[in-house]
Amino acid sequence: MAPLIRDKFSVNSPASAIGFGWLSASLALSGSPVAATSLTFLEAKVLNPIETYSMIAGSRLGAAFIVLLIGFVYTLRGKKREISLGVGLLSLLVTQTMYLAVLPLGYSLLLNGWLQNLEIQASQEIVSPFEMVFDPIMGWVKSLMPASWIWLLFPLGFVFMLTSLSLVDKALPDFHLAETKVGRVNRLLYRPIVGFALGAAITSLTMSVSVSLSLLVPLSVRGYIRRENVIPYILGANITTFIDTLIAAALLANPAAVTVVLVQMISVSIVSLVLLLTSFRLYERTLERLASFIGARRSRLAIYILAILGIPFALIIFA
Repeated sequence: MAPLIRDKFSVNSPASAIGFGWLSASLALSGSPVAATSLTFLEAKVLNPIETYSMIAGSRLGAAFIVLLIGFVYTLRGKKREISLGVGLLSLLVTQTMYLAVLPLGYSLLLNGWLQNLEIQASQEIVSPFEMVFDPIMGWVKSLMPASWIWLLFPLGFVFMLTSLSLVDKALPDFHLAETKVGRVNRLLYRPIVGFALGAAITSLTMSVSVSLSLLVPLSVRGYIRRENVIPYILGANITTFIDTLIAAALLANPAAVTVVLVQMISVSIVSLVLLLTSFRLYERTLERLASFIGARRSRLAIYILAILGIPFALIIFA
């Protein structure tokens, strides 16, 4: 695939690799497959370590697009527009703003070679508990379909996800933390570090930031998570989402691949912790105002969606 990636898609620089990963994750509605694919390209010497790091970073930028899409579906179903779309916008904005610092920090770590040639290998893949349940079902569905129809699994998967979230939404009673008297639980949920840990834990369990962030939509609509809890949750999810990518790197037994993923995790962790410990309230207010501004009018939302799909496309073509 080297000629296709290098020449046809023009992925031959860090900027174009960001655009390729970003656009691919947005279209696939998931970042993990794109991140794993970038490691395969590194192993095959289609991409160098800097370009691989950039493509993984791009996959993170596009992974949350599904949350905005699900929020839009919830809005069409009559749910509160500000909450439904707000969660999707915050999911995208948190990742997009923090990567302004993550990218230069990661490039610096890679170029200085501080984590070079780490020997981490895996003898077998670690499987999410959810995959243990659904993989046999998916295998059965595939066996019933002709090979030429396999592409139908993608739209079917999206419909299945929306249906699942709809069931979650219907099963949850209306709940408002500020009005409940459940002792210390509501006060704990207001603490950024608790939201951070919750996002990290759920993403570790599902091994998919797309799934863990998508859960924010029904939870927010029903009042289980307030908007001020969403941002630290996203920060936590953005760190542990690399666990499956790190496992993929270890399975390749490629020190360069392991280094790239570890640098990504360390860079995201540093930036997230600095935001939480130094300027979280300012960061929170800024992003909430920006999300409210974008979501207030359809024209602004349309411009934003065109931008997040157009920028990666432009990076591939012109960078």
